[in-house]
Amino acid sequence: MRPLIPVILCGGSGTRLWPVSRELRPKQFLPLVGERTMLQETYLRTLSVGDRMRPPIVVCNERHRFLAAEQMRAVGAAPQTIVLEPAGRNTAPAVAVAAWIALAIADDGASRAATASGSGDGGRSPRAASGQEDPLLVVLPADHVIVDWGAFAEAVKIGADAAERGHLVTFGIVPQHPETGYGYLLKGEPGDESGRWLRLERFVEKPDRATAEEYVLSGRYLWNSGMFVFSARRYLEELERHAPAIAAAARRAAAEAEADTDFTRLGPAFVECPSDSIDYAVMEKTSNAAVVPLDAGWSDVGSWHALHEILEKDENGNVVRGDAIVEGCRNCYVASSRRLVAVVGAEELIVVETPDAVLVAPRQASQDVKRVVESLKALARPELIEP
Repeated sequence: MRPLIPVILCGGSGTRLWPVSRELRPKQFLPLVGERTMLQETYLRTLSVGDRMRPPIVVCNERHRFLAAEQMRAVGAAPQTIVLEPAGRNTAPAVAVAAWIALAIADDGASRAATASGSGDGGRSPRAASGQEDPLLVVLPADHVIVDWGAFAEAVKIGADAAERGHLVTFGIVPQHPETGYGYLLKGEPGDESGRWLRLERFVEKPDRATAEEYVLSGRYLWNSGMFVFSARRYLEELERHAPAIAAAARRAAAEAEADTDFTRLGPAFVECPSDSIDYAVMEKTSNAAVVPLDAGWSDVGSWHALHEILEKDENGNVVRGDAIVEGCRNCYVASSRRLVAVVGAEELIVVETPDAVLVAPRQASQDVKRVVESLKALARPELIEP
């Protein structure tokens, strides 16, 4: 069996969780659910898969390099490297450069990213690996919550089996209710005699409420998790076939990369790379897509509403964090970082206090917090950038 290398993606901005999540400290670097940050939880979750799982490759923005490195160190992790993006270009390019680095490490037996490029420029960079090693990449966003680590580990092993056969595998979340905030996956026929993984028939965009209800009742649809497992070479082959501009720019960025003890700094070609997700660039186009159903208490914590859903509540459905008092309230999320916050007679309300900003919003409108972030950006307000 081939080794599994987690590729932990830390590039998100977490705008819907403002004012706690900021550009310089987005949600994946925050302890939103427990004592550990979401990045730390993501790494520790990979250990549940067993000895087959190798140390991770972490991909993050240049500005977050010390946050990522320190948080990994704090939980005893020693990443193979931390890949630094000079600019965000979505998941397809991020995983492409991670795939080149993983192949270089696998071929040369290096403990850190990068082999000599032979270009004479004095830098070190991954080269196009020519050996037989082809590790399986387990692509994991750093800002997801998964409650049942045992179910997650079993799903990864099933996905790895399908990936060994040349499939590009995603994980589909068994829906718990109609949800309009997620894309959906239409299940196809069983992929093998075990029936534990399936052909992926098609991706479906975020539906309206009535359509989401139909999807859940049919039993044929899963939520799109944004997690994947596939071999490094197979992903690069499919990317070259379906998104050649991304493939070419990512390959140049990896070839130009410079590595030191902790970090791999991508070359300037990465900035020129088209921005696209793995779904759009590859998974919706390939004829080898597969899906593993996952029922493990998953959430992408994409809004205050989603965070309220997964946290422990009082007898009236309220989540109260910090120095806060709720009287006569139902189904509210109230959080204070410093000052006393009191909420009276409210229902379905989000109230979040930080030292420099306060958010108040109906719980069902929490996706619209991104509009506040857009306004802050237009006004060049410092509250967008840092706490």
